[in-house]
Amino acid sequence: MAWNEPGGSGNKDPWGGGNRGGNNQGPPDLDEVVKQLQQKFSAIFGGGKKGGGGSASGGGNAGSIGLGVIAVVLVVVWVISGIYIVDEGRRGVVLQFGAYAKTTMPGPHWHPTFIQSVEVVNVEESRALTVGFRQTGGSRPTSSSVGRESLMLTQDENIVDVKLAVQYKVKSASDYLFRVRDPEVVLRQATESAIREVIGKSDMDFILKEGRADITAQAMKLIQETLDRYQAGLIITTVNLQDAQPPEQVQDAFADAVKAQGDSERVKNEAEAYSNDIIPRARGKAARQIAEANAYKERVIAEAIGEASRFDQVLTEYLKAPEVTRKRLYLESMESVLSNSSKVMVDVTSGNNIMYLPLDQMMGGRSAAASDSRRIVETLGASQSSALDRRARDNVRGRGER
Repeated sequence: MAWNEPGGSGNKDPWGGGNRGGNNQGPPDLDEVVKQLQQKFSAIFGGGKKGGGGSASGGGNAGSIGLGVIAVVLVVVWVISGIYIVDEGRRGVVLQFGAYAKTTMPGPHWHPTFIQSVEVVNVEESRALTVGFRQTGGSRPTSSSVGRESLMLTQDENIVDVKLAVQYKVKSASDYLFRVRDPEVVLRQATESAIREVIGKSDMDFILKEGRADITAQAMKLIQETLDRYQAGLIITTVNLQDAQPPEQVQDAFADAVKAQGDSERVKNEAEAYSNDIIPRARGKAARQIAEANAYKERVIAEAIGEASRFDQVLTEYLKAPEVTRKRLYLESMESVLSNSSKVMVDVTSGNNIMYLPLDQMMGGRSAAASDSRRIVETLGASQSSALDRRARDNVRGRGER
């Protein structure tokens, strides 16, 4: 009978091994292994059969409860992991599957983990960039010049060593992260380009003296325009021209030239100050002399007109009474002459009249001398009066004959 016939023994082995001693020492059946694995998985996931007994049913319920607890814990952890807080002065840039989604403001927020991620950017921090020099840290910071950045050509074909410091902030967090690969490199290149353009349009003297404020203003405008054109997400707050000097090799010669120019300006200013002082005074003196000359002219003309008018009046009176007029003219002339003299001349040969001489008034001054002379003349006696009249007539007659 064959080994696998129905009537045969089920323990026969076609290779003659048989089941010695009633124990099967061969490898386990593959079907048995698969069935055992299926039962274990069914017990874990609650898939056991009713005919399997109460133990199988109890194992399935316990597995379901454990799986639910694990699922709830995982969900809670997932939700908690998605909570984030954006601090003041910062912005949160939300990425969904690596692409920009939105920008969040300061405060608490939530995003689904593994679906979205957040990049936090500080938009209030003031950042610095230097062109033409680098600062080294430590207890005593020092700066070193960078010649390839600092040496620039001016409009008048001179070389100037320029050191520039730029302060900036992040204006747009999303643009700062995604528009350009390296915003700091873009800023440095834009700064170098702008400052070289401004320096190339300016003279050496303008750069070293009064043009610093204008240069920084123009450079700041050009830098910001370039950053906006590239959408770098940066805003320039200040641009400081730290230093602008000739190259080190020619600084001594340039210092001498600057000193000579300063001396020239000083002498020029002194000359202008002297000119501003002396010219107004000379003009004032000339104007005063012209005014005095005009006044003298007017006075002389007025006196001449007055004398001519008085002469006409005297002539009219003289034609009416020649003797009296001649005597009056003589007396007025003598009064005018003697009013400035303290001496008294008296002809005493023709009479013995006693005269009173007021010496105290005669010594008082010119004004008193004029009145004293008038009194002396009036005190002359008859003989002296006749003598004076006779002399006056002789003088007038002599003048007429001339």
